Amino acid sequence: MANSPRNLPNILITGTPGVGKSTVCQKLAEITDMVWVDVGKLAKDKGCLESYDEEYQCSVLDEDKVLDEMEDMMDEGGKIVDYHGCDFFPERWFDAIFVLRTDNTVLYDRLAIRTQLVCHPQQEL
Repeated sequence: MANSPRNLPNILITGTPGVGKSTVCQKLAEITDMVWVDVGKLAKDKGCLESYDEEYQCSVLDEDKVLDEMEDMMDEGGKIVDYHGCDFFPERWFDAIFVLRTDNTVLYDRLAIRTQLVCHPQQEL
């Protein structure tokens, strides 16, 4: 931030799906009044999806469109960016990057519950 006109830092929270990125971002946004940017939601809302990958059953981002959408907001500062990857973001955007991890057993259980909720929302767990 020393070379940046931003008054507040930008933070990237990254990690494998299911490690708790959204939970951490939500809590951090609540206690800091910074803005939580869920990149997946932003991409969907702004039409930055390139295609759908049938094998992995997920949408594929148009990274250039995502970067164009985020450029001005990142210049403002005060953003907490939530995404499972970090390789396409410009380093200059971030003042801190945190990679969340968890034990594979815990991760497996979380993803199994998430899959159950998505695939069978009426069933009780």
